Amino acid sequence: MFYLLNTGMKNNSDPRPRLGISACLLGQQVRYDGGHKQDYFLTQTFAQFVDWVPVCPEIEVGMGVPRESVRLVGSIDDPKMIAERSGKDWTAAMKEFAVRRIHELAALNLSGYVFKKDSPSCGVERVRVYGTSNAPARRGRGLFAAALMSGLPLLPVEEEGRLNDPGLRENFIERVFAYDRWRAAERTKSRSGLVAFHTVHKYLLLAHSERHYRSLGKLVAGLKEKSLGEVYEQYGRGFMTALAAHASPKRHANVLDHMMGYFSDELSAAERRELVEIIRDYRLQLIPLIVPVTLIHHYVKKYGVEYLKNQVYLAPSPKELMLRNHV
Repeated sequence: MFYLLNTGMKNNSDPRPRLGISACLLGQQVRYDGGHKQDYFLTQTFAQFVDWVPVCPEIEVGMGVPRESVRLVGSIDDPKMIAERSGKDWTAAMKEFAVRRIHELAALNLSGYVFKKDSPSCGVERVRVYGTSNAPARRGRGLFAAALMSGLPLLPVEEEGRLNDPGLRENFIERVFAYDRWRAAERTKSRSGLVAFHTVHKYLLLAHSERHYRSLGKLVAGLKEKSLGEVYEQYGRGFMTALAAHASPKRHANVLDHMMGYFSDELSAAERRELVEIIRDYRLQLIPLIVPVTLIHHYVKKYGVEYLKNQVYLAPSPKELMLRNHV
């Protein structure tokens, strides 16, 4: 894992990131039919680097296993949760539970959450909402997921189904570790700490959003003009919003070009030509991101480029997850 020392961020003695998760994804037999939806990547691979906090809203609200299935009914923006056969309305109970449970989860300092797709409680998007017509609209959001995302707006969230996409998986996990670092930095607020945090995240921000890269730079530069608490609140919101933006090959290649500028004069003509070609090949998506990043990392160490050594961009998440091998 990539940790930095003396920058107000995490070190190796800190606990692992803690993430909420739909309990069925861990293999717990909590679904309406008594089954589960265990996800191999989450339970075998990602679990080596995080601690899971399982939640099953249906069980915790008192529905039991096995149980009558429920669905969302009514308006897209404010649906009710109704049992399919009996017609029992679980809406109020689920909303009351969500308020209480989200308060408990907030106290655990979560760094992310993985929801079960399509669930009337936990689906993040495209959940079926039944109206007056026979065909349901796939534009809803599960009641618990909606409440959690509203109550913890900066928390990285994703559905397990979308994590099968390499780009979405890489983005989500990158945000999880970034948010974990940010929460650690928040616990010891200081002007110098925020400057250090921003400095080591500059190229990660640039890869996602040049607009946020520049606006957050201006915010940090004007630290003395606002209260420290206000600046931290604005920075955290902007930081997580920036990382949610897709880091395209063009943006990554732009960052790699910037980094190469720090040691370009040290390279031989052949080395420079090779690196330029590799960055170009990545921009054209002929090779994965890990190839140019590994070569850049090699030259950073070889030529002792101190400013780049601590850039989180070079290792934003555990290398064992091999996320950049697939984007």
